[in-house]
Amino acid sequence: MNIHSPNVATLRAALYLRVSTARQAEHDISIPDQKRQGEAYCETRGYQLVETFVEPGNSATNDRRPEFQRMIEAATAKPPAFDVVVVHSFSRFFRDEFEMEFYYRKLAKNGVKLVSITQELGDDPIHDMMRRIMSLFDEYQSKENAKHVLRAMNENARQGFWNGARPPIGYRIVAAEQRGAKIKKKLEIDPLHADTVRLIYRLFLEGDGTSGAMGVKAIATYLNERRFFTRDGGRWGLAQIHAILTRTTYIGEHRFNTRSHKDREKKPESEIAIMAVPPLIEREVYDAVQARLKSRNPMVTPARVSSGPTLLTGICFCAKCGGAMTLRTGQGSTGATYRYYTCSTKARQGKTGCKGRTIPMDKLNHLVADHIGDRLLQPKRLETILASVIDRRQERTERRREHLAELQRRITETDQRLGRLFDAIEAGMVDKGDAMAKERMASLKALRDQAAADAERAQLALDSSGNQAVSPDMLKTFARKARERIRLDNGGYRRDHLRALAQRVEVADDEVRIMGSSRNCCERWSPLLA
Repeated sequence: MNIHSPNVATLRAALYLRVSTARQAEHDISIPDQKRQGEAYCETRGYQLVETFVEPGNSATNDRRPEFQRMIEAATAKPPAFDVVVVHSFSRFFRDEFEMEFYYRKLAKNGVKLVSITQELGDDPIHDMMRRIMSLFDEYQSKENAKHVLRAMNENARQGFWNGARPPIGYRIVAAEQRGAKIKKKLEIDPLHADTVRLIYRLFLEGDGTSGAMGVKAIATYLNERRFFTRDGGRWGLAQIHAILTRTTYIGEHRFNTRSHKDREKKPESEIAIMAVPPLIEREVYDAVQARLKSRNPMVTPARVSSGPTLLTGICFCAKCGGAMTLRTGQGSTGATYRYYTCSTKARQGKTGCKGRTIPMDKLNHLVADHIGDRLLQPKRLETILASVIDRRQERTERRREHLAELQRRITETDQRLGRLFDAIEAGMVDKGDAMAKERMASLKALRDQAAADAERAQLALDSSGNQAVSPDMLKTFARKARERIRLDNGGYRRDHLRALAQRVEVADDEVRIMGSSRNCCERWSPLLA
């Protein structure tokens, strides 16, 4: 029992309580336990407990803690709001030796003392040294714990299990297996949003059938105008579309531990764990998207190559040196202007750099477009190309039926949740004006509206797909229209349509090699140059 002199002022104390729920390797003492021990400590020493600061689930390796900052602000005020800060152990206050000393001295400078319930120390130099040694050990232990936890999470990801956080759009979390008391989780394809992801890839490469391939901005506009909602029921933005187009998760390879937790710096590939997930997009489609994104990047390809009128700029290369074939102009004796594709290496360095040839622009444009029209866009050829598409029609139809059933289930489930919420409001169990109730109601309505809009589109797609076989007349009509769509009224060509079929053109002395992706079933062709 402490006996206090009436002439001695009672010290005012503040309790700082913290746990780090993010660290699985650390066996934290719970907040209630820390609070109980802290209150008993203050009572035994006759401290007047004036405030308690509770920090649930924040690491002590940095000072980015709201309650910690509020406590420091109160302790460094003039005069301070309390005289003593009581913690269960110094590791509750900080797990970084430098930061620990900085804030310890900052408190002491304003007359506020930091004390630990389990590590009581005096004020002499030897105890000061012991506190620093304890801080160093706490920092070391924190780093070791972090390494062990990250190692375990990396291994968990490599085994195909989800480590937490929100999954990418198009996936949902499901329980996979139970190991002891812990339930391991995996990702599975979410039918509600999977088709939206596939649509984004299709629009980027092919467009919607009325135009050529779309850019990121055009895709966002397309989705928003047609009421394709985001997962939260909101509108699509450019960053969301770009993230979907570049995420390897969609080809079955989710990348975990890509950035440092502290400074968000990219980590080397050797430290990244690849988690296998069900693929949403074919790898060849993903690769084609990355190639197109790279070609449209102004840091890689000048803007005039992406948006300029020249048909083959950006995909035409010299067969000898691999350099780009760029546009050059010249004037004839009559004053007429001539336009050519010429090897950029030869143009810069002369024949010593490359002996690659120069070819009139109109001639090469016609040669490439005519060859694609004559060789690829013919009924017999198209029949071979479309064979795999026809074979997969039934599979696609079945997937649409499953998707529609899932959407109908989501609509029914959401309506039931809304009904229960309305019943609770009518019964007086929930206040209609309550902010949380309003937010929940709006969220459920957005989810229902999104599912209903998606179900309507899925039903229309299912109704229009049918099971009609592809007849010879249909192939002839399709081939004729495809050849027509490549050409413009003024004699030119549709750049986006042609580039959907030809991804690379190589010009040699006596031939032109035209190459396309396997998804378009293009071959290497070698038309002779006259």
